[in-house]
Amino acid sequence: MEYLEIIGAIVTLIGAMFILFAGIGLLRMPDIYNRIQAGTKASTLGSMLTLLGIGLIHPDWLLKIVLLIIFILISNPVSSHVLGRAAHFIKVPLSSRTAVDKLAEDEDRVTQSK
Repeated sequence: MEYLEIIGAIVTLIGAMFILFAGIGLLRMPDIYNRIQAGTKASTLGSMLTLLGIGLIHPDWLLKIVLLIIFILISNPVSSHVLGRAAHFIKVPLSSRTAVDKLAEDEDRVTQSK
């Protein structure tokens, strides 16, 4: 086994651990807004590391995998932002432990200035 394959396997394992942490975060977080953040950050990094590890194991796939990583870097944060805004728009309640709602504060400021 080559060193590149060993490094690829380790990077893939670390990526899989981040995906596991994302799943645990989805279960443990109190409301949809925190779940979106936990799922997005950890799953984005986990997916990227998993794909990078596969790219190191199969170097001939690396260019395609880099394109996938770029797509994930763009699409995951944007889609989670849209989900969070949509949840806020339809008034999904915040957790009782949430201290600050900056989006509601901004909306109040805009309506008061009109």
